[in-house]
Amino acid sequence: MEQSILTSTKKILGIAEDYTVFDLDIITHINSSFSTLAQLGVGPAEGFQIDDASAVWADFDPENDPNYNAVKSYIFLRTRMLFDPPSTSYLITAMEKQIQELEWRLNVHREGTDWVDPNPGPTVQTLSEDEAYFSPTMRTLRRWEDNGTRSQLGGV
Repeated sequence: MEQSILTSTKKILGIAEDYTVFDLDIITHINSSFSTLAQLGVGPAEGFQIDDASAVWADFDPENDPNYNAVKSYIFLRTRMLFDPPSTSYLITAMEKQIQELEWRLNVHREGTDWVDPNPGPTVQTLSEDEAYFSPTMRTLRRWEDNGTRSQLGGV
């Protein structure tokens, strides 16, 4: 049986499955965490959200990639920090560091598998002979050659 995202998150938070008073709050925090993951490029390209206990972890990761097990911990930690933050600053700092490490690791994994060059090189455009002959650059070069000024431009 597949694990419900909401039910497993409630279990980690120490809330019984049949206690539904806080479901809206927990779902909101879970969706906020999924939104952050989408901005990191982790998960479905169109993003992901849950509406109730029917959404399961396999809906987020259909290939069941073991490298995405960290997503579960990430969702649990972020939801805990938003829903019921710890009372001591030491524990808050420790959880924040875990969240940051998981974000970094998930991002590194994503870059290793789905990396897209943010600064792609120029695209090579192939022009027909007529398009090349009548292009603005070629017209300028022909005009310079006709006027004898190309040699004065120094290597253009």
